[in-house]
Amino acid sequence: MTDFVIPCLLGLEGPIADELRSMEASDVTAENGRVLFSGDNNILARANICSRFAERIQILVGSFTATTFEELFQGTLALPWEEWIPSEDAFPVKGYSINSTLFSVSDCQSIIKKAVVERLKKKYKIEWFEETGPVHQIQFSIMKDKVSLLIDTSGRGLHKRGYRLAAADAPLKETLAASLCYVSKLRPYHTLYDPMCGSGTIAIEGALMAMNIAPGLRRNFSAERWDNIDESVWKQERDRARELEKRDCDFECFASDIDPEVIEIAKSNALRAGVLNKIHFSVADIRNFKPMTERGTVICNPPYGERLLDINEAENLYRDMGKVFDRKKGWSYSVICPSETFEKSFGRKADKRRKLYNGMIKCDLYMYFK
Repeated sequence: MTDFVIPCLLGLEGPIADELRSMEASDVTAENGRVLFSGDNNILARANICSRFAERIQILVGSFTATTFEELFQGTLALPWEEWIPSEDAFPVKGYSINSTLFSVSDCQSIIKKAVVERLKKKYKIEWFEETGPVHQIQFSIMKDKVSLLIDTSGRGLHKRGYRLAAADAPLKETLAASLCYVSKLRPYHTLYDPMCGSGTIAIEGALMAMNIAPGLRRNFSAERWDNIDESVWKQERDRARELEKRDCDFECFASDIDPEVIEIAKSNALRAGVLNKIHFSVADIRNFKPMTERGTVICNPPYGERLLDINEAENLYRDMGKVFDRKKGWSYSVICPSETFEKSFGRKADKRRKLYNGMIKCDLYMYFK
């Protein structure tokens, strides 16, 4: 069994822990900004292929306390790097230090690299490492003098599914869009509405979730190139993910935006994601929002003041949303927004609020369902 860490956007620890348990991962523990778990190589591959909310999957090589460079060196030297890094492979180092005695990132980087080299020298009985093979990116985090040393298995961030080659201004991260669908309790039999869809990320992630299509099925990962993980593991996990798909579900989505060019981008993205048949795209102003069904789940990411450049325009938009999002049976509305006065502009208090981060922007998810 191997220990793993998933770094994540603040507020997504719970959804990630839930999905890891559904993947049969062991020892799942949620902490601020990350989730820890354990498993074998199949779980490593499964988490990369199937996680909707994680930013990346990292191997936790070890943790220890260090307040001096000597302690950092010796702590790193003591860890079993040879279990993951072959003699010919690359192992660059990067990381960060927060509220710690060892505050110089570049010095920490050099010390950790030197210690790993010394460890591998003794194990492989060689003096020089060409580092011409696959990359094993070493990541360090030092928080309040506690050092965590990790190896990244994902490569490109897991939010990069591969379908969004083009995006509108200020696009919502795919992992965050998926989490909005999850906390809004979107189901395979629901009808999803996004009347400000931009490049279509919420609509696409909702469709992928409803049909249980693994978000990482069409992309590759750093660990796929490692010799110490058999390629059959990745095939097994992709086959498993395909077997769990539910493409014949009753889900459908109505996505619209005021900008015709943006709608064309959204259509192209949905086509690449393989879910265009589940989404009805149209050009429309949210002020003319007219539901096509008796029940619906509305999830949207309205333009913020930072993006509109005029906070008054944003508040006017929120007021218009309050007028067209009627309180009625069978309907729920989830709106992610950084404005502390959103409820006042919208015209009623949310039934539930959930704190989330859209990149570096602190937001609330305002949820209306009563």
